[in-house]
Amino acid sequence: MNKPVIICVDDEADILNTLKMQLKNEFEDNYFYELAESGDEALEVIEAFQGENQVIIVVSDWLMPGIKGDELLMIIHQKYPTIVKVMLTGQADTAAIQRAVQHADLYCCLYKPWKREDLIETIKSGLAKL
Repeated sequence: MNKPVIICVDDEADILNTLKMQLKNEFEDNYFYELAESGDEALEVIEAFQGENQVIIVVSDWLMPGIKGDELLMIIHQKYPTIVKVMLTGQADTAAIQRAVQHADLYCCLYKPWKREDLIETIKSGLAKL
């Protein structure tokens, strides 16, 4: 079954599980919800979904081991410019956010701890952009 894919990227499993639960409670089974604990894993997930199901939104933390969130979003933007990119962070510096805006077409930056309503509204408005 073809369904669009929303990927959440964070190095903390509790945050990933909370994001998935909040998204699934709102959008139910209209999307596949994939989780990645690193930038490299996120890129593998995106590659795996090329073809049948299209990745439409990536919600990524900034401070992660390996690839930082702004770098990840820039890589994603170069390969898949139509994916809506959202940063969810508690520690990103202004320069990282600016880089993501300029070089990754960052759609929105949310700050931890986030409000469920803000996350859902951001996703809904991002979907409307597609």
